[in-house]
Formats: sequence, C-alpha cells, structure tokens
Amino acid sequence: MNIQEIIARKEDQTFDCKSIQIEPKALAVPIVAFANADGGVIAIGVSDKTRKIEGVDQYTEKLNELLRVPLDFCNPSVPITSDLLPCIDKDGNDNHILLMYIPASSELHANQTDEAFMRVGDKSRKLSFEERIQLMYDKGERYYEDTTVYSATVDDIDMATVERYTELIGYTKSAKQYLQENNNFVTTNARGEEQVSVACILLFGKYPQKFFPRGRTRFIRYKGTEERVGAEMNVIKDVTFEGTILDQVKATIAYLETQVEEHTFLGQHGQFVTHRDYPKFVIQEMVVNACCHRAYNIKGTEIQIKMFDNRLVFESPGRLPGTVKPSNIRHTHFSRNPKIAQFFKAYDYVKEFGEGVDRVCRELEANGTPHLSFHLDDFILKITVPKVAETEPNRIGRVTEKVAENSNKVAEKVAEANKKVTERLIEKANAHGERLTANRIKILELMLEDPYISRADLAKNIGISETSIYRNIEVMRGRYLRRVGPDNGGFWEIIE
Repeated sequence: MNIQEIIARKEDQTFDCKSIQIEPKALAVPIVAFANADGGVIAIGVSDKTRKIEGVDQYTEKLNELLRVPLDFCNPSVPITSDLLPCIDKDGNDNHILLMYIPASSELHANQTDEAFMRVGDKSRKLSFEERIQLMYDKGERYYEDTTVYSATVDDIDMATVERYTELIGYTKSAKQYLQENNNFVTTNARGEEQVSVACILLFGKYPQKFFPRGRTRFIRYKGTEERVGAEMNVIKDVTFEGTILDQVKATIAYLETQVEEHTFLGQHGQFVTHRDYPKFVIQEMVVNACCHRAYNIKGTEIQIKMFDNRLVFESPGRLPGTVKPSNIRHTHFSRNPKIAQFFKAYDYVKEFGEGVDRVCRELEANGTPHLSFHLDDFILKITVPKVAETEPNRIGRVTEKVAENSNKVAEKVAEANKKVTERLIEKANAHGERLTANRIKILELMLEDPYISRADLAKNIGISETSIYRNIEVMRGRYLRRVGPDNGGFWEIIE
C-alpha cells in the first residue's frame, strides 16, 4: 500500500486508520478484532476522522508504546509485523506512518480486561459470551463434540454399532471398554456418574435425534432454478434422513444418486459414454463434508441439500472453521469435529485429510464446470456446486482442449504477476539499502509459486542445505515474508 491508497481507502473488514494519539488500551481493540477475524492492516499516524496525515516521527515514545500493544495489551499476544511508510504530513514535512499487519489467528484473543472483539465490516464489535464460545469452537480451541450431552447415559448408546466400528479398526477389547478408554466418549465425573459425549451420541447413539432433533439431513428438490414459496411453491421432493451421522451419510448419498441424471451417448471412438450432471465423488465428498464439519452446537436447523435445475446447494450450520477461507480451502485442512472426521476416515469416506475439496474442484475442472462458490448467510455456510452443462459427444474433446488452453493462460498470467512481485521486492530492498541475493530471490519466487512449499523442497530446488534455507528465511522474515499458521499446515505470505 502507498500513502495515496491509504488516504483514499475506506475503513473496512481488513483496514483501519488510527491517530498517533490513540491510547494503547484502545488500540488493542482493533488488533484483537482483526486477529479474531480475517486479519488486517492498521495505519497509525492517519486520523480516522479527518484522514489528515499526522505522521509518527515526532512521537518516538508514543510510537514505542503502541508497538508494544500486541504484547502488553492482548491476551494471548498477537504476532504482528510492522513497517514505516514514508509520507508528507499535514504540515508539509517529511514523515512516516506506521503500518501494523495483523494476521488472522487460530486462537481467540482478548484485551487486558478480557473482552473479545471481532471485526465486522468497518467496526470492531464486542462479542457476547455465547459468540465468544462459538468462536472458540470455530477456531478449534474448544471442540463441541467433546462436551457432555445432558441426561444422556450409556443406555442411549447402541453397543452393536460400537462393536462394528471396533472390529473395523482392530480393537480387541469390549465395546464398553473402547468408549471408556478412547476419545473421552464415556467419562466419569467427580460424583462417579458416567457422562456421554456429543461425538459418542452422534456416532453411536440409538437415536441421536432424541438429543439433537435437528441433527439430521434434509434433501429438497425444486423445479426450476429458483426457490419459490406460498402459492408458487415449486418443491417436488422433500426427504429427511435421520439416525447416526454414518446412517445419514449413507442414506443421503444413495438417495442423491437416484436424483442425479445420467446421459449416455456414442463417443468419439465408437464407445458409449455416460455423462453425469454431478460427478460421483463430488456428491460423496460434499455430503460427508456437510455431516462431518457442521457446527452441531447450532441446533436450530438441519443440513439442507437443495437441488435446482442448474445447481446443488449444500447448506450447513456453522461458518468455515479455523483459518479456512474460500481463498485457501483447497489446500488448508481444519476439522471442526476431529473425532467424527477420524471415524469417517476409518470407513474410507475420508481418504486423506485436507484433499477432498481440492479433488472436488479438480473433478469439476475436468468437466469444464465452474468452481464451488461459498456464501455465509448469518450462521449458515452455503456451498454451491454447478451442474455439468453440456452432454453432446464432441463436448468431451472440446472440454479437454479448453481446460488445457485455460490452464496455460492462467499459468502465463500467474508467472507474469509473480515476476512483477519479485521486481517490486528487489526495488524495496534497494530502497532500504539492502541487497537480495540470488538464493533469496529464488526462495521468494518459489514461495510465490507454491505458498505451501517446505524448507526441504526449497533446499532441493535451489541446491543448498536446509540450514542455509533456514538462515535466509530468518533474514527476510518480517520484511519480505511471513509465516501464516503453524510450521505444519501453514503457508508463506510475501510482504510487498
């Protein structure tokens, strides 16, 4: 960002301006709010009311106080990076403003008085107790699946279902012992009473809907491309599936298969080809994702799968969890319900954690279909799967050619954009009297190409040791690159 962009930009979900005169405890509020949401940038030294450039050079002591805010006034501390941007202040003097870069965090942060905030539009909104707990579930600091189900007892568990699972995973003790010794499915409180977890009821309950009436899956088929109500209601199918999560997944997939249309025709090589409106894997993965990763603490609605003439819409209670965003969902794994996900992996409904959405997108690409689209409506995540469009025989050849052509064009555009970023980084280094060595430039280029690249792969590509890679990264960290997320599962972000 340059100074003109900062002056012109309106405050929004990821940007805020603050006067250099702001009190440290007041600055903690937007820092915490950005960290709890999508991350963002705070420009300090620019009045948030008049947008006059005050600068920070003449306030050294105050500036140092503000730089300590993420450590002294945020709990836990927020790992920001910062930069001083040259500018001309309102009095016509050379000056600087401070840019604070706040990453989206996998933890819930609060200020010194233990108040938590979330960035919503251009405001930092204080969270209620219930919203705070929900955010902890979303970020994985707590797991609702581990909480105790009020009034549930061991008699509510179907031990035959548990036995089938223990046989599958090779557990040799009794079903009751498995529940007591694994995943805290059944625990004993201080009074010696047995307690049953949410995950246990959802996976092994005799009738989970006794405790979770809306813990079910509903399929609705509409005639046309819009959802109509009242006298114009266009629902032609409405089916609900209950039981354990596994029961629901099996029944929902089987029923969806009866609703997906197939078109068979003679292909280019004299063989019959069957063309589906929705690939089989896409159906399975989307149903499993909806049931595995829904927020079961949101009890007011069920999973709804809506089929229109041109699309499938999966509506699941809960936001995208953790650090997962539409922009990184293909390569970022975060499980809202890890015990439930592990259960489905044993049944081969989950092949490798984190690969499902990427494969869904690849299946759609192979059919020349647009990607998934995501929309958050209050607390409901809506994922739209577009219908595969054409079915005529020569479509197959055209799709293959088009996908290849588009892939080449995208690759060329990405390479050109990455080249420009690299050039700007070199200019940035020169402006600070620094020099980016050839190895460091290559590291940055490889990170631009693949933000998830490991140090081992960097070393292999460049031809130097992992130790050298580590040293070079540490020199550039904070000025040219930052690590977003943990070493395992995070990614590299380039700082221009």
